Amino acid sequence: MKIYIGSTNKVKVGAVRNILEPLGYEIIPMNVDSKVSCQPKNDEETMTGAINRAMALPVDGLRVGLEAGVELLHGDLYLTNFGVLIDQDNNIYKAGGTRIVLPPFFKQVLFEEGLELSDAMDKYFGMKDIKHTEGAIGYFTDGMVKRVDIFEHIIKLLYGEYLHGKRNA
Repeated sequence: MKIYIGSTNKVKVGAVRNILEPLGYEIIPMNVDSKVSCQPKNDEETMTGAINRAMALPVDGLRVGLEAGVELLHGDLYLTNFGVLIDQDNNIYKAGGTRIVLPPFFKQVLFEEGLELSDAMDKYFGMKDIKHTEGAIGYFTDGMVKRVDIFEHIIKLLYGEYLHGKRNA
């Protein structure tokens, strides 16, 4: 069976491959428009991006959309991630991932300067293409958790929900 992923980002594609390819799925990455800003700035926008990515994919397989964003909560800016899996019967499964607080200056950098988190990481910490490697989560957890880990966790959640839905249909 085919699994389409609405991204060509190697971390997102790698997460899907790591979890679902061993189960016999053919993983097909596709570059699609999330129809949200390059840096989603709240959970609503981040989830919408994941939904839009999945909805833009061909319907002859499972469809996966993954999106990263930030969310302001109690004065802190959190790194967030969401995912959506749509099956061939158009059942939609949703899941969210780990959250960590980002340093306070990121509020200004993302909301006032308009930078994407990955660009801010590159600019302020001398990173290179962090969204395709360890991600901000890897930097701020000293490598204990990497971006692929978060997306793998979301894929496990989504696929588990899908299996549960099939079994209980």
